Amino acid sequence: MTAKFKPMTFEMETDRLSLSLWKESDASWYRELVAERGKGMPTIVTARENVTTLHKRAYESGIVLLTIRRRDEGDYIGYCGLIIGRSTLEEPEIAYELFQKVHGNGYATEAATVVLDAAFATGRHKLWSTVRAWNAASFRVLDKLGFERHHSTWDESGEIVWSVREL
Repeated sequence: MTAKFKPMTFEMETDRLSLSLWKESDASWYRELVAERGKGMPTIVTARENVTTLHKRAYESGIVLLTIRRRDEGDYIGYCGLIIGRSTLEEPEIAYELFQKVHGNGYATEAATVVLDAAFATGRHKLWSTVRAWNAASFRVLDKLGFERHHSTWDESGEIVWSVREL
């Protein structure tokens, strides 16, 4: 991890949500979330490897995707956090993905708001987001968080819209 930035907080809470570091037991629900993308469900072995990698990278980089659990219901509904993704460790991306059954309840905005606060606390001054052009729901969340569209790039799957938030 670079000494330029403080590590991100790995445990956060809101009135309705708890965000925390990945555990191996998260692999089972993570498989189901990935399957909602429509490209098949990873094996439990692959999911465990992914979860273990996310956990390990958190300590290496100081930034992390955190699991999101509803506090009252106790169920895991997705993840939110900072990643390098298409950007850099100095100017990471905010990322979130929630189960379709919980869309429209403000959970992504709520989780992303505390992640944004955690990003401020690391000493960073700029965050990015890259979202497929068709993903209107993610753009609504980004708008609420104060992100502004910056530019687009394209790959084999189509347009990727880059948005930026100065911290």
